[in-house]
Amino acid sequence: MIARFLAFVAIIYVLGFALFAVTLGEPAPLDAPNVDAIVAITGGKGRIEHGAALLGERKGKRMLIAGADPSVRKIDLVHRLGGKQKLFECCVDLGSESVDTRSNAEEAKRWIERHRYTSIRLVTSDWHMRRARYEFNRQLDRSVKIIPDAVKTEPNFMTLFAEYNKYLLRRISVWLDI
Repeated sequence: MIARFLAFVAIIYVLGFALFAVTLGEPAPLDAPNVDAIVAITGGKGRIEHGAALLGERKGKRMLIAGADPSVRKIDLVHRLGGKQKLFECCVDLGSESVDTRSNAEEAKRWIERHRYTSIRLVTSDWHMRRARYEFNRQLDRSVKIIPDAVKTEPNFMTLFAEYNKYLLRRISVWLDI
């Protein structure tokens, strides 16, 4: 009986991973409404660049780069992105308080509340979007509208496998209240 139960759990786990792998986050539609703010989470290729492009297109009024290394300065990003100094000086905040997805959401919550924003565009990698949305939905007031905008990547098996397990473990820890 225990062997059958463990086999059932293993099958559910594998099927869950397969579903996770084929339903990665998608970019926001081109006609997605403008938002008060853009929150770009560091840690993956193209995230900050995509957020800056959205800000330049006036898809949001201000951008938080959550999880920035404390040693990074705005001028460093200006050089990295090939200009846009005025945009970064006026409209970009570097958040360096967070170290993981959960603390990214906590840091963003404080920033959103301080500015009284009611809508955000969440920018992260496609493989990371599910867990990021989960954490942001847990932290933000239900009245804050979140538009997910995933940066397309080509994640390898290990990236997907690790992210799936992080997502599962986070969901389980919240469920168990630990």
